[in-house]
Amino acid sequence: MRIADLANRRVAVWGFGREGRAAIAAIRASLPHLPLALYCSEGEVEAARAFDPALAVYGHEPDAAALSAYDVVVKSPGISIYKPAVIAAQAQGTVFTSGTALWFGEHMVEGQPAARVVAVTGTKGKSTTTALLAHLARSLSVRTALAGNIGLPLLELQGQSAELWAIELSSFQTGEAGPVELAVITSLYEEHLDWHGSRERYVADKLKLGDVARTLLVNGRQPNLLAHTAGHPQRHVFGDVAGWHVADGFIRCGDREVFPVAQLGVPGLHNALNVGAALAALDLLGYDALAAAPALASFRPLPHRLQPLGRHHGLDWINDSIATTPPAVVAALESLPGRAVTVLVGGYDRGVDWAPFVDYVQAHPPQTIVCMGANGPRIEAALRLNMVACPVLRVADLSAAADEARAHTPAGGVVLLSPGAPSFDQFRDYAERGRRFATLAGFAVEATGIDGLGIR
Repeated sequence: MRIADLANRRVAVWGFGREGRAAIAAIRASLPHLPLALYCSEGEVEAARAFDPALAVYGHEPDAAALSAYDVVVKSPGISIYKPAVIAAQAQGTVFTSGTALWFGEHMVEGQPAARVVAVTGTKGKSTTTALLAHLARSLSVRTALAGNIGLPLLELQGQSAELWAIELSSFQTGEAGPVELAVITSLYEEHLDWHGSRERYVADKLKLGDVARTLLVNGRQPNLLAHTAGHPQRHVFGDVAGWHVADGFIRCGDREVFPVAQLGVPGLHNALNVGAALAALDLLGYDALAAAPALASFRPLPHRLQPLGRHHGLDWINDSIATTPPAVVAALESLPGRAVTVLVGGYDRGVDWAPFVDYVQAHPPQTIVCMGANGPRIEAALRLNMVACPVLRVADLSAAADEARAHTPAGGVVLLSPGAPSFDQFRDYAERGRRFATLAGFAVEATGIDGLGIR
């Protein structure tokens, strides 16, 4: 569906976050006189009316009857397509689309993409891999767009051109993508069960990206991902010894040492693998990945992803607020070998299995584990049941967790915020949680922006 297809139809936008605002602006630019309704939270009504006085604004969540009154609803990514009200409205003929789907519709010519598009997804690693890909492509003087779930809605770049589009897609968006030249899947774990409804549906939705990809690149170190994608006719892998992989302290291409891992600006084996994914993607696109590799030295880590905040009162503070799954916490701890680490875990409870984290800390106990938030009691119970050999504390919120971390971490140790859970029990999003952590640690940090967003 293209924006022009909305003409003469009853249209509503659902959600007034950045994606919703981008959709409203893009629709107004093409169809300035189209009557347009908006459903948002009560607290957003005044801002929405100021943003576009012509909007019919409703400060509540629409039910099935309200949704059925429209021909098309443009919904924001965080609104599950599996909501009962959505399903009921679809049965009555309402079509649900999104800013992502509209952008792909605008970038089709005779059924084919009008530009080179690489779409990156994965439970973890997708943002860093997408940013790395854009950074490396630009080092080769390729005019590259960096956008999508990484923090810049695609529709904000509507009407602009690039030689290469590096787009991050969440599992909420992978089913909305149009044809892409290359899809990259960095990892596949359990997440977002509240949105998708089950692990099986999460996996199926995530893998929909492969269905629209001419070429598919996946993590060769994940047997489940390899099994799920075995039928793709143009599947390639990263992470195996025949191609781009990590071994003996180097990013390697086959037997060739390409770049020392110690010189990467992003710590941890998982990030070294993300580098391999980005370089492999460049290769598959026909660019000179070996020529681009030296630019890895100038890549800056993204905020809230194992972001070193600095040392304060003898402790090193690391912000990994983006970690919203237990395997992500394990990866964060693995990136700090030999350090005395107090790790802060817990947040909004999506019901995921914490066994990977429990198993890891049984074998590699950190200095202290502080459990917080809505699922803090459940995490604490699992740790105590398995008799983890380190202090396990439980507190109500992030502020109390930071206080306990100061008291239980020795001088020269690390306080690591790697929650393994979303932030919605206490914060609007992971970025707000990360900023609050930085403030509690004593740093005046406003590190919310990601270098390189947009077209360069």
